[in-house]
Amino acid sequence: MIFDCDGVLVDSEPIAVRVHSAVLTELGWPMSPQDVMERFVGRSTASINEMVEAELGPELTVEAERRFKRLHAEAVDAELVTVEGIEEALDGIGLPFCVASSGSHDKMRHTLGRTGLYPRFEGRIFSATQVERGKPEPDLFLFAAAQMGVKPEACVVIEDSRFGVQAARAAGMRSFGFAGGLTPADWLEGPGTVVFEDMRKLPELLDQLPLTN
Repeated sequence: MIFDCDGVLVDSEPIAVRVHSAVLTELGWPMSPQDVMERFVGRSTASINEMVEAELGPELTVEAERRFKRLHAEAVDAELVTVEGIEEALDGIGLPFCVASSGSHDKMRHTLGRTGLYPRFEGRIFSATQVERGKPEPDLFLFAAAQMGVKPEACVVIEDSRFGVQAARAAGMRSFGFAGGLTPADWLEGPGTVVFEDMRKLPELLDQLPLTN
């Protein structure tokens, strides 16, 4: 099982959306939280920076990233919690699992460490910084599968973003789309994806899914 991090393990998407919206608006690119959700959620930092640079130029992109990192880290320390039910879900899953996130390793050490989840995944944490192309391309999930020694068709991805489920489909992997957070269910629906809203039900849903050896 390949878990996304933000919005699946830790409830960080509301923080990131709020901070991105505030920072970019202050720097001259008015972005509502809805705009941020539609354009950024699920994408790598590199992909986001490309879009920001096209709008604001390279100097303000550097400043935007600097402000985002500082404000995001402060908010994580003040208010971050796990996604409700994720500990129970992890306890009930008998398969090997890992994390494959658009976030950096430093960011995941912070968020997973802050919420106490880091030891559950240590040594099995993969970042979009390790591949050429981020989500919605399949590179990250294929890299994670290779590192875990598992064929893509035997993997199941847990995602909360449209770009994430698109990446899973491109990788030839089935997926569960978590709609219990910010992302509307209809953004996640599509071939090979089961949409659900209660993380505690994940082990039960997994038991109902025929797995490929």
